[in-house]
Amino acid sequence: MTDADPASGAGMETVMRICRFNSNRIGVVAGDVVHDVTALFDLKPAWPLPPGDWIVRQIPALLPQIAAQAKAGGSTLPLAAVRLDSPVANPGKIIGAPINYRAHIDEANADTAINHGKTFTSLDQYGLFIKANSALIGPAQEVQLSFPDRRNDHEVELAVIIGREGRFIPREQALDHVLGYSIGLDMTIRGPEFPGFRKSVDTFAVLGPWIVTRDEIADPNRLDLSIAVNGETRQKSNTSYLIFDVQRLIEYASRFYTLQPGDVIMTGTPEGVSQVNPGDRMEAWIDGIGSMQIAIAGDWRTA
Repeated sequence: MTDADPASGAGMETVMRICRFNSNRIGVVAGDVVHDVTALFDLKPAWPLPPGDWIVRQIPALLPQIAAQAKAGGSTLPLAAVRLDSPVANPGKIIGAPINYRAHIDEANADTAINHGKTFTSLDQYGLFIKANSALIGPAQEVQLSFPDRRNDHEVELAVIIGREGRFIPREQALDHVLGYSIGLDMTIRGPEFPGFRKSVDTFAVLGPWIVTRDEIADPNRLDLSIAVNGETRQKSNTSYLIFDVQRLIEYASRFYTLQPGDVIMTGTPEGVSQVNPGDRMEAWIDGIGSMQIAIAGDWRTA
């Protein structure tokens, strides 16, 4: 270890993939094992809690201890034997960028099932949206199509996890406020309603399989990403095609909202969105983060 700023995570010798598993445990994934580091955290905060996610708020200052404990070994479990939950349990906000790839804008404008009479132009004209926290699940859960009579689409996205509070964050300081990155699925019901309504159905915000700390990603704007459904690749692109890149999204979002530790920014989805159906299996992948599999429930009560 070095004497690097603990809030930056710089100088860590261990690849940091921080997960939440088995509902109430915090771990570091290394290869095919999970190192349990839960004991490092204060799990009994006083009420009222500060804004944001209580555990994510603690992570930046604890990164040196987390890395040291994971390197030392200690309590471990096989990765295959644990339930991977959303790595953020209680984000204050899940922020969505609805049209942030040019090819997806063209795709949406050409498909009436997506646009419902709207003409999509640019993100700065349409703005961002908030996705309900109650929609959040991890890869061990299933997406439930509560409205199977309507078109339900997958949207794979790079998810940015905020680690430090900020408002009016300038572009050149934007990444200083990032804890790390995850894979996000912004599941969507197509229809005429506002995006924040259609995209906030229970189980329609998938996050996982872990948080890769920002020092492990040299450039979040140069990452391949893809999603396959039942083994067939549906979306495949690179974050270099983002219209608002990660830094600009943080700068833009923080003009409207105070960003808090644990807030999630889903950066937008590329072209190739398509319908999923009960029983389907999705596999999402982002370079430098890894992959996660998530199932569409085979049957779900709709009323």
